Amino acid sequence: MEDGQLLKAKQALSEYLEENKCRKTPERFAILDAVYQFDGHFTLEELGDLMEKNNFRVSRATLYNTINLFLKLRLVVKHAFQKKTVYEACLYNDSHSHKICTVCGKVGEVHNAMLDDVIENLKLKRFHQKGYSLYIYGICSTCLAKMTRKRGKRLKK
Repeated sequence: MEDGQLLKAKQALSEYLEENKCRKTPERFAILDAVYQFDGHFTLEELGDLMEKNNFRVSRATLYNTINLFLKLRLVVKHAFQKKTVYEACLYNDSHSHKICTVCGKVGEVHNAMLDDVIENLKLKRFHQKGYSLYIYGICSTCLAKMTRKRGKRLKK
């Protein structure tokens, strides 16, 4: 993740905490640093492991509550994929698409400018769109190849 994005995220967190008269705890900022170290999706367990690796121990409750705060501030986005819940640093960018294999659960990002333009320019009656998440379900090439090989072996018998 870019240093500029982390700086903006820290500024947004700091402003929110000041405006709402909340404490600026070192844990919140350390967790934010760890979140923005990930390049892509992460689980709460992976976040906790990274915090420990960085010699900064926090309870699971602190992680959970802090992630919920980051979700509220749109610094992180939550995805409920087939097999697990994952998070992703986003800094106000809630718009993106994923492809998900229904066999193995592998998740990949989908980058398609035409698709982004269509969805972002979609006019919805009495609704102001702020972002979107699109999940495309199917079978990845690895699983498809395995299924084809199995089918071929059954036909030969």
